[in-house]
Amino acid sequence: MKTFQLTITRVDGPLFVGEALSVQVPGISGDMTILAHHTALISPLRTGAVKVTEADGSTREFTVATGTLEVSDNQATILL
Repeated sequence: MKTFQLTITRVDGPLFVGEALSVQVPGISGDMTILAHHTALISPLRTGAVKVTEADGSTREFTVATGTLEVSDNQATILL
């Protein structure tokens, strides 16, 4: 499967930086799943869980209270 570069970071430092197969995020208008080569977008996030499927198939989960998702050029950045 195709991957994309994912960065999840807070002011005090990164939580995740690496290649991902997918990331599920709690968007303000509903849950979204981002895959490789997703169309560009910016969306605020609501309270919930960010679920990352890494390139090797393993999964990680991060709890978020608020944040912003930006997707462009086969990269996704989540600012918490």
